[in-house]
Amino acid sequence: MSLTKTQTLALLHNAALKPKRKFGQNFVVDENTLKKIVRLASVGSGDSVLEIGAGLGALSEALLETGAAVTSLEVDPDLMEILRHRPELNGIRFVEGDALTIALEDIAPADKAPWTVVANLPYNVATPVILRCLEQAPQITRLLIMIQAEVGERLAAHPGDAAYGAVSVRVDYHATAKVVGRIPPTVFVPQPNVESVFVALDRRATPRVEESVASEAEIFTLVRQAFSQRRKMLRRSLAGIVSDAAFAIADVAPTARPEELDVVAFGRLAAAVQ
Repeated sequence: MSLTKTQTLALLHNAALKPKRKFGQNFVVDENTLKKIVRLASVGSGDSVLEIGAGLGALSEALLETGAAVTSLEVDPDLMEILRHRPELNGIRFVEGDALTIALEDIAPADKAPWTVVANLPYNVATPVILRCLEQAPQITRLLIMIQAEVGERLAAHPGDAAYGAVSVRVDYHATAKVVGRIPPTVFVPQPNVESVFVALDRRATPRVEESVASEAEIFTLVRQAFSQRRKMLRRSLAGIVSDAAFAIADVAPTARPEELDVVAFGRLAAAVQ
């Protein structure tokens, strides 16, 4: 059962708390939204689930009811005090910590893989948290994220899309990403000023580049440089780094702009400059 708006406000009031802007706290108070999250996450009995941002435990409880083995991470010690005293949440392993710094292997050990991450993330930490999961924790094979629409569309963008950028390329290297639903502000307390989306990310079995290309670090050094001047042609933004011969070897037009290239093309280009 979800926490209603009245119950959510009561929990905060009884603890003399208010939602903290520094943590981007917006609590889901709509049961249908929670059911949709669980359905889109495709988790059930015996699955290992890492919830990032337990909040007041509404989503934690919905995940627990699926029969999954749930670990919930929460950065706010005040909310942790509430979570530990909610009997409905017995059976969940709660961990206090910051998803940007905590050792992911400690909270999502590889011997219990595969892991699914489910999270309601504030826009200011969402991208680094998602990239950290993809780049540092191969035991995490699926993520279902609630996130500000603008950020979610950037993560799932493809070449030619207005939102496509360096982050889109980094995500595509590791995973498929798709916006799978939209969320109105009215399901949150307090209500944000923007629409949110669900983004589903599924880890690829192998990175989406051709064999015998440059390393991940070399590819994304090139990607960052190209998108730092995204309106310029590549021959200008990558001047002094990629020669005309390298463009030819990689079969990439020097007159192209970075938003026209997918991660496969960037991989060829990085390999050609070695």
